Amino acid sequence: MPTALQTPLPGFADPVFDSQSIFRTVLDALSRPGRIYRMPIDIAAPEGLATASAGVCLCLLDRDTSVWLDAPLRTPAIESFLRFHTGCTITEDPESADFAILAAAPDMTGIAAFNAGDAEYPDRSTTLIIQSAGLRAGQGVRLTGPGIEREHRLDVEGAAPAFWDAVRVSNAQFPLGVDFLFVAGDRLAGLPRSILVEA
Repeated sequence: MPTALQTPLPGFADPVFDSQSIFRTVLDALSRPGRIYRMPIDIAAPEGLATASAGVCLCLLDRDTSVWLDAPLRTPAIESFLRFHTGCTITEDPESADFAILAAAPDMTGIAAFNAGDAEYPDRSTTLIIQSAGLRAGQGVRLTGPGIEREHRLDVEGAAPAFWDAVRVSNAQFPLGVDFLFVAGDRLAGLPRSILVEA
């Protein structure tokens, strides 16, 4: 029988309202790439999982979705939190994952391991939720494309030049490729595959 210590942290206080609020925030982040948004509600997340990551998962994951967890995030507390609140499947195969949560920005090999979709169903690619120590607007890589009037600049702390090289390779496959959600604490920024990234 589970003990109190094994009981997952609470999820949304108001599942309908909270989920809708976060869904709007995620849509805003992906439709206005490079802009930084704050989670509209407070969420108690297990250790290692950023508040924004937890919110996105509670909003977007369900029994029909699978999630891949980076090695540092494969903890009993995080896995039980996700399974208990969303019913999602936790997969060890990155190619089959609908979503992936990474503890840090990966290199070229890391991004290439995920599903980039196919010509018939490009929307079935993996969405990568990448955790960072900090997000800063107005500096970092230059972003241009749909949803950006001229340009935005975004700095993802810990993202090396090799990561941005990998993003460029992925986005060059458009309409194939993966989408990115960068999180730091309770903050979130989106980067869809349609965006051009320059140093």
